[in-house]
Amino acid sequence: MRAARLIRMALLLQSSPGLTAAALARELDVSERTVIRDAQALQEAGVPVRSERGRAGGYHLAPGHRTRLTTLHPTEAETLYLSGLPAALRDLGLSDAADTARLKLSATLLPSLRAAAESSVRRFHLDAPAWFREPSAPELLPELARAVWADRTVELAYARPARDGAPPRTVTRPLEPYGLVLKAGVWYVVGRVPGERPDRDGAWRTYRVDRVTALRPAPGADEPFVRDPSFDLAAHWQAHSAGFARALLRTTVTVRLTERGLRGLPGVADPAGVGDALARAPAPDAAGRVTLDLPVESEDVAFAQLVGLGADAEVLAPEGLRARFREHAQTLTSVYGAEPDQR
Repeated sequence: MRAARLIRMALLLQSSPGLTAAALARELDVSERTVIRDAQALQEAGVPVRSERGRAGGYHLAPGHRTRLTTLHPTEAETLYLSGLPAALRDLGLSDAADTARLKLSATLLPSLRAAAESSVRRFHLDAPAWFREPSAPELLPELARAVWADRTVELAYARPARDGAPPRTVTRPLEPYGLVLKAGVWYVVGRVPGERPDRDGAWRTYRVDRVTALRPAPGADEPFVRDPSFDLAAHWQAHSAGFARALLRTTVTVRLTERGLRGLPGVADPAGVGDALARAPAPDAAGRVTLDLPVESEDVAFAQLVGLGADAEVLAPEGLRARFREHAQTLTSVYGAEPDQR
C-alpha cells in the first residue's frame, strides 16, 4: 500500500513540480504529516525530492531527474484496458481515436503485458445502459462534446417535460459546459451559468442531453471560457446527483400499500423518493398496510409506476390521480369481466 503511494507521489512530482504538502495530501488521500514522511522515504531511496519555501515553493524533483517508475505492472495494463466504455466512446464520436490509442499502447507494451491487457478484454465487458432500454445517442451529443473539449460557451434549447398539468415547454439557456456524465444509459451535461460565481447557488446546472433540442455558440462568446481550476466533475456529480434526483421529484402522492406492495415499491419507483417515504412511514395498520407520502416526478409518472403493483397499492391522494386509477380499474373490469370473444 505504501509502496504504491510512494510511486504515485514520485510520478505526481515529475508531472506537476511544485505541489505543496496540502495538494499532495489531497491527491494521495493522506495527511500532510504522512506526505512529509513519504518525501523523506523517497529521499532515503535515492529519489532526489526537495522541499522549497515561498510563493513558488512546494515539492520538486532535482532538475533533469526523471523517475523510472512508468513501466506498467500486468494488473495496471489490465485495468487500463477496462477504463473505457465502447458505447460511450462511440456516442461521443471517439471510438476511432480510442481504437488507435489502444493499438499504439499495445505496440509499446512488453509481450507479457500485451497478453495481460488482451486477456482483460476477453474477460470483462462494461455495459452502461439500464435493462429494458434501447440505447441511443442523443443527436446533439457529439457537438456538445466538442464544446466541452474546446471550453466554448453555448446557448442550448432545452425541452422541459410536462409536470403537474403544466404543458411541456422549451427554454433557452446559456451554459459553460464543463463535462458530460453517462448515468444508466442517459447522458447529462454539467455546466456553469456564465458570469455566476462557482460558489453561488444555482451557478451549476445539469441537463439531460436527450432533451437538448438545439445548440449553437453563445452570442458574443468568441473566446473559450476560463475554467474554474478547482472544479472536479466526478466529485461534483457524486455530491449533487442525489440532490439532482430529488429535485426531479416535484409531486407527492399518498399511497396505501400491502406488505407485498411495500416489497415491490423499490422496484418500480425512484429510489430517492422511496427512501424518503420509508424514512417517514408510520407503523402498519391492523391489516398490515402502510400509508406513505411518496415523492414522484409527476402524476403521469406515478400512474405508470404504481399501476404495476395492482391491488397492492391504493392511491389515496391527489384525487385526480385516484380517479385515474378508478377509471383504469373499470376499464380492466369491462375487458376481463366477460369471456373472450371467440369469433
